[in-house]
Amino acid sequence: MKEIEAQSANTDHYEKPTVCALDASTYVGETELVKLIGEMERVEEKLVVFTVDVLDYPSILEALKGCNALFCCSDSPQGYDDKMIDLEVRGAINVVEACAQAESIEKIVFNSSLTAAIWGENICSEKDVDERSWSDHEFCRKTKLWYALAKTLSEQAAWALAMDRMLNTVSINAGLVLGPGIAQKNPQVTMSYLKGAAQMYENGVLAIVDVNFLADVNIRAFEDPSTCGRYFCFNQIVNTEEEAVKLAESLSPLISLPPR
Repeated sequence: MKEIEAQSANTDHYEKPTVCALDASTYVGETELVKLIGEMERVEEKLVVFTVDVLDYPSILEALKGCNALFCCSDSPQGYDDKMIDLEVRGAINVVEACAQAESIEKIVFNSSLTAAIWGENICSEKDVDERSWSDHEFCRKTKLWYALAKTLSEQAAWALAMDRMLNTVSINAGLVLGPGIAQKNPQVTMSYLKGAAQMYENGVLAIVDVNFLADVNIRAFEDPSTCGRYFCFNQIVNTEEEAVKLAESLSPLISLPPR
């Protein structure tokens, strides 16, 4: 798997914890890092950059040394196909196991996707989707929903290992991420999420979230000791033709949505 960059920020040695954002080179991870740094002075003394390959377990351990929390924001900038699934699952397992071995880690905030919960044979007649819902593996394979399958399997693997290692973990299942320059900065991941967009729209599960809001939710999930389990994160469900057109315009030239 392509090497990715993890960045650890310590905003105040005496008051605030040291955290690691991995992968800080992704669209969400970069925004999260900016939020974590905030207005602090002397950034050069409080920011350490590591080059990490999530398939290289020792490199993850090195990046996590002394960190109190991990924000995991892993995405494939090249997009998703059937070959990416195993790599993403193995990466998630390595990251969680490294957190288990890093004595200082107190919490994992694992970024997943709403697509890990919404897909199945009976999506039209399915009961309300909630945090107990998981996308059906075989349906995703049959319909080649590789992004959804990768997010489903990697999150399930992360949860299974986190529970086995008794790690304090929260997952944030985000809708389609929007924000400044999204079509230029994150085109392949966006298109991978939108596989099956017409069906999501028809069934009321095409959800969107602003990247800054998502980053704030991640930080709140870490800071609030009461958070646990899975959280769906979105600002809006696209329900009307007007909203669909507005979404398509915001993603131009990547997509154009059909009217409902």
